Amino acid sequence: MSPFETSLKIIHESLRQIRSQRGGALRASAESLTRLVATKPQATEPAPPSFLRSNADPAALSVVGTIAPPSSAGAPAGDKATRWAELRARVIVCEKCPHLVRSRTQVVFGVGNIDAELMFVGEAPGEDEDLQGEPFVGKAGQLLTKIIKAMGFERDEVYIGNVLKCRPDMPPEKSGNRKPKPDEMRTCLPYLIEQIAIIQPRLLVALGATAMEGLTGNTEPMSRQRGRWHEFQGIPLMATYHPAYLLRNQSIGEKRKVWEDMLMVLERLGKPVTEKQRGFFSQR
Repeated sequence: MSPFETSLKIIHESLRQIRSQRGGALRASAESLTRLVATKPQATEPAPPSFLRSNADPAALSVVGTIAPPSSAGAPAGDKATRWAELRARVIVCEKCPHLVRSRTQVVFGVGNIDAELMFVGEAPGEDEDLQGEPFVGKAGQLLTKIIKAMGFERDEVYIGNVLKCRPDMPPEKSGNRKPKPDEMRTCLPYLIEQIAIIQPRLLVALGATAMEGLTGNTEPMSRQRGRWHEFQGIPLMATYHPAYLLRNQSIGEKRKVWEDMLMVLERLGKPVTEKQRGFFSQR
């Protein structure tokens, strides 16, 4: 699908939603239609980066070091904002996983500062995120926001995304959220790689074992992955427990483990850490 066709699809979907909310028909003037047709580009669409082509090895997309960083592998031309808008336009109309397209309310692209030095990566949107179109807005998201603020950041200063951009579908008779499948994450991972290539964060934080599996292919339990540095596309990567885990396990000791991981992140970023921060969740 060309950028022009993608734009038309976005416009069509927006008008469809407006019509469903307001009722009645929507009409455009002949002049408007003429101007729209006149904007259709004549140039051919550039070839996609090599790591996004259909003949790329899908298994390689979940193994650290097997793909060159997108920023050096034919990233789209243009300034950062233009590249970001082009990527978002492609992602929000993605139909690569038909079963997810049928069940989703909307694509959850991500939220935050595209110049962020710190990026958090979760596994997939849940029910709340699917409805609101923003990652980490439910109870786990509220806890993540508290962690971010305790680190000395505002939520809009960092970037928050997921490996999977659509909520995993659930059987009609079941509620809750399911873990994304490896093939679903492999299909969606190139979009996250492009986001990382544009943002160029100094550090990544993977929230939970599923996020680490999607990013690196590592299926070890989080207890064996957290507390030490990993790497993704040449960027330091810290693994820690998902906020939902802390909601299920309220022990001070488990909260302290996550906080120790965040202290390591702050130190790696060169941020000042106060004695009060160092003492959070200490068992004395």
